[in-house]
Amino acid sequence: MNDDPCDATAPPPPGPRNGPAVSRPEFDALFERVRAWGRWTPADRGAWNRVTAGHVLRATALVRSGTVVPMARPWDTAPAPDNAKPALHYMSDLGDTETPEPSTYKDFVGADYHGKGVSHLDALSHIAYRGRLYEGGAARESTGAGGARFGSVSALGPLATKGVLLDLPAVLGVPWLEPGQAVHGMDVVTAERALATRIDEGDAVLLRTGRFRRRRERGAWDLDAASAGLHVDALPLLAERGVALLGGDGDSDVRPSPVEGLRSPVHTLAIAAMGVPLLDNLDLEALSAACAEAGRYEFLLVVAPLNVPGGTGSPVNPVAVL
Repeated sequence: MNDDPCDATAPPPPGPRNGPAVSRPEFDALFERVRAWGRWTPADRGAWNRVTAGHVLRATALVRSGTVVPMARPWDTAPAPDNAKPALHYMSDLGDTETPEPSTYKDFVGADYHGKGVSHLDALSHIAYRGRLYEGGAARESTGAGGARFGSVSALGPLATKGVLLDLPAVLGVPWLEPGQAVHGMDVVTAERALATRIDEGDAVLLRTGRFRRRRERGAWDLDAASAGLHVDALPLLAERGVALLGGDGDSDVRPSPVEGLRSPVHTLAIAAMGVPLLDNLDLEALSAACAEAGRYEFLLVVAPLNVPGGTGSPVNPVAVL
């Protein structure tokens, strides 16, 4: 048996569900192993440069039924254990501030969206490791009060590519993964085989843990304390396959973190090392049902973030088309 904790074919050794534990030296070696600096132009689009017109055309060929499945969760204005900074929504015009006809009704929306409450995209300016953003630039020199000067969400633009749903609860025959349960590289390979799919270069990978089914049946909980997600040993496999985008119904990281002294190691590897943007807090329940009904877990995925110059990300409503 191969004992390499980063080998996708090796089962994780016994221990906590979020383990095995990874030391900082081991993590730093893993960071160097998956690092993809100096690979693309323009650099601040990172792995989205992998997606060519050919990838888009192949993805559109996956559209058969025309079923459209949005993945954003509702705009959440209610405080909860997983929504510490609720989004804002209020009416700014109730038909009484302008000329009588026609009456107009207007509203305001706003959010501190990086967190667990809003479906959003993380751009490459969102995460730095040891003070360095993706490509190695100093974060403090590239980001200021006016926003990000490198890795802005406006540099990404829209994305259309093949999406792959790794529906782990469906594979395991459970309603959801329990908070704190890690998904390893070997689990990704097992899911590919069980769901008759394969992650290829330029693909977007979405991990369903069943978070929102559990939330609806059990209530909200603090995802910073415990949430199902990827262990760092899954990232070498995703790097080898050449993914362009990673996301899920959590924030991709298993919590508690298995890496000593590092809160979000998957964010760090994906964004700062690999140049792969992340999609957080997607409601994948409808997509899970649609894929099960269609008997396939591949689809056209369209992601169109807001065009915010200097933004470190954007609220977003990704759409799958089957």
